[in-house]
Amino acid sequence: MNIRRILWPTDFSPAAAAAEPYVLSLAQAYDAEVHLIHVGEDLTAFEHYWGSGPDSAHLHDLQERSMKLARERLENLCRERLSSCKRYHIHIVMGHPAKTILATIDNLHVDLVIMATHGMRGGFPFGSVTERVVKNSPVPVLTVNPGKFLKEEAGRQ
Repeated sequence: MNIRRILWPTDFSPAAAAAEPYVLSLAQAYDAEVHLIHVGEDLTAFEHYWGSGPDSAHLHDLQERSMKLARERLENLCRERLSSCKRYHIHIVMGHPAKTILATIDNLHVDLVIMATHGMRGGFPFGSVTERVVKNSPVPVLTVNPGKFLKEEAGRQ
């Protein structure tokens, strides 16, 4: 097995952070690139509710701020948590999370996806995004149950 590229999707939830130790360990073991991706909601898709005009402009501003904040959060995460990785890349895109993650797997020729079983949207035992990725991914998906991780994090606070 040769793992050259690992995709780590995150929605910035505490649950998504549970995948981190697995990403770091496998990236080091295989000298793999880490591709960290955040899929943001495309707020302009809701423009028909707002119509055109000043209110619509607010959606675009909110979208821009959301993407800027996501980039800052990913850059901080990489600086603070992925400094031991030799190569990592940040991807911030808008769209449907599962569809976008699956397209990214193909576009980047990813060898492995590592993600939490559920994130902000919840779901049991798998979140809907994770379930769709697992069912449709052309590459292996390592799913991490964040339960133990979240309990440890709660114990530290």
